[in-house]
Amino acid sequence: MKEILQEVEKNEIYDENEDIIEVWHPLDFKIDENYKYVPKSKIFNFFSNLLYYGVAIPILFFLTKIIYDLKIEGRENVQKVEGGAISVSNHVLILDCAMVGLALDEKRVYYTTREESFKIPFVRKLIKLLRAIPIPHEMKNKPYFKKALSDILKDNGFVHFYPEAALWPYYTKIRNFKSGAFYFAVENNVSILPMVFTFRRPNGFRRIFKKKSDVTLTILEPIKPEIQKDKKQEIEKLKENVYKAMQKVSLNKKGKIKNVG
Repeated sequence: MKEILQEVEKNEIYDENEDIIEVWHPLDFKIDENYKYVPKSKIFNFFSNLLYYGVAIPILFFLTKIIYDLKIEGRENVQKVEGGAISVSNHVLILDCAMVGLALDEKRVYYTTREESFKIPFVRKLIKLLRAIPIPHEMKNKPYFKKALSDILKDNGFVHFYPEAALWPYYTKIRNFKSGAFYFAVENNVSILPMVFTFRRPNGFRRIFKKKSDVTLTILEPIKPEIQKDKKQEIEKLKENVYKAMQKVSLNKKGKIKNVG
């Protein structure tokens, strides 16, 4: 893993659309027009909320603190968001979605993920309860996906995207962005809330037994779409503004550790 990341850092030759970690997904999973991205069942939502707030959040708070000594900066920027929003971050840790949830604990957050995540035994049931939403591959299913996300945003919910798409553990640069998150922000006229994961050397006694870096999650100020006649230009401008803001944070903090991982 470390050798792969060092090669990527040096030559930038790895396919940005591919996860560096290969995940086993042997089960079938099909999305059609009847798929419930956000179930309305009261029983489902009761157990979903119980698992999310009563089990997952408390456990993950201690787990991320012990493993990563997670520090969250800029919480005040969450309060600057009016209504629903699209949150985005770089995708550099297996548990980074959990860290996003901890940062947005007062908000109802849904997490977009690849269809393949719903092909993993047991995991697919768990992540469904924890508000994961699969991004459909087939174009014919895109309208239903768009409708589900728009409904969440209209209800003042948050939808989290990884605009880099693929997971590259402990990667220290901001990679190229896909346009999906910014399309939904423009289409629904909601803010983008950027977040940046950066790494730092373990301090104190943690240096003795911890080889990998600790983690800081920085929440930036929300960025609103600019009103333009051409939506494509508006999407690209928003993507560019968010990228620059996230890259600035990443570059400012990158020098604090020498090596990745």
